[in-house]
Amino acid sequence: MKLRLTLAAALLSGSAVFAQQTDLTIAIQLEPPHLDPTSAAAGAIDSVLYANVFEGLTRFTDTGEIVPGLARSWDISEDGLTYTFHLAEGVKFHDGTSFDAEDVKFSLDRARAEDSTNAQKALYSDIAEVTVIDPATVELKLNAPNGNMLFNLAWGDAVMVAPESIENIKTTPIGTGPFKFDEWKKGDSVHLVQNPDYWAEKPFLTEATFKFIQDPTAAFAAMMAQDIDVYSNFPAPENLPQFQADPRFQVLLGSSEGEVILSTNNKQPPFDNPMVREALAHAIDRQAIIDGAMFGLGTPIGTHFAPHSPDYVDLTGMSVYDPDRARMLLVDAGYAEGFKTTLKLPPPSYARRGGEIIAAQLRNVGIEAEITNLEWAQWLEEVFRGKDYGLTIVMHSEPFDIGIYARPDYYFQYENPELQALMATLNATTDPEARSNMLAEAQTIIAKDYVNGYLFQMAWPTVADARVEGLWVNAPTQANDLTKVRWSR
Repeated sequence: MKLRLTLAAALLSGSAVFAQQTDLTIAIQLEPPHLDPTSAAAGAIDSVLYANVFEGLTRFTDTGEIVPGLARSWDISEDGLTYTFHLAEGVKFHDGTSFDAEDVKFSLDRARAEDSTNAQKALYSDIAEVTVIDPATVELKLNAPNGNMLFNLAWGDAVMVAPESIENIKTTPIGTGPFKFDEWKKGDSVHLVQNPDYWAEKPFLTEATFKFIQDPTAAFAAMMAQDIDVYSNFPAPENLPQFQADPRFQVLLGSSEGEVILSTNNKQPPFDNPMVREALAHAIDRQAIIDGAMFGLGTPIGTHFAPHSPDYVDLTGMSVYDPDRARMLLVDAGYAEGFKTTLKLPPPSYARRGGEIIAAQLRNVGIEAEITNLEWAQWLEEVFRGKDYGLTIVMHSEPFDIGIYARPDYYFQYENPELQALMATLNATTDPEARSNMLAEAQTIIAKDYVNGYLFQMAWPTVADARVEGLWVNAPTQANDLTKVRWSR
């Protein structure tokens, strides 16, 4: 373990004075496939870079509130079709080039371009034109009013990038944030250093190292040995009581935006049959999965929406654990003898542990799910992009992402024109009551269609050195914002 405190100097009162620690080692489970948050669906990229290296026009706080980012203020026209953003001035990218309205235009045009690989490209499809008014002012013209636009611009997929550095962004990310990328040791860590020219309030930390520790046993050992200072979303919930009883540590039990689902390929037989999908839902015992895989941490869900949202509708009663009903539905669907399918699992422990439990539950009703464990890059290639799977387990960590069900080409390939029309109307609606009613309807539609197996809302346990302050407790987006993190003296 490296020495953390350094002698500052001091003989004035006969006692040494020690400088406050200014570096931090934080562990997460998954390593990013690359370092461009604007061209991949991997939440691990945002886990390292969001608010640290890259910034957007708006941003999320730890409570999920949308606040100014590089746009210090904005005006919205009465018809909701024109957004005028007033940018922070004197901002520079980490390579010394200036940030201005031309970079905003470049970033948003790139995100919504026809050949864009942005994972959330659909969120920006309502932008008709981005116009530079002057270096500090940019105007967005929309095709239709979009009540979510400020929210959409806070996603990691909409951070500001520059044409000068875009070619190497996947390996050398250059943003405007309070930390600069320093080094990526593949398979081990990413190292960030404080940006001395940061345009806003500088962070307390001078450097931060993100370590990638996938194995829960290794995570526990590293934390107990204090080789790491923080583990965000600790992967071994069974160990949390041990940390809670140890005065060297603190355990922050927060909530997340992460819906853990048994994602179903709706175009692959037999899952193209809604009756089979309904059978799947009744074959699953959510609480057994939460208890067995997460040691009780997690909230059962019946649709793709966070239970802490005021617009959440509890639809768990539509898919109660009922194996007899599941078997009957399979008979009615023409699968009296059951069937075989694939269950492709990414690395996180909720997926690997949950997959074993779900496979046993499905086997109980006649469904043989062949488990294949994939690394994250493989999962993205085979499942997310290639759509080559029957079932998979994954956490959707993006906030307010029910709109993905209106995208027929999304990886679970669900197509429902009624829902697509409803979501289009929702996007154009600003009245809170009307939006709440439409969100309730959208949740009900996907629950009735049994699009996926809705398992649980992910808790967000963080284990940290007891002296670390300023960490996010909750995870309104998959991020580890270090801008306010510091060590107590």
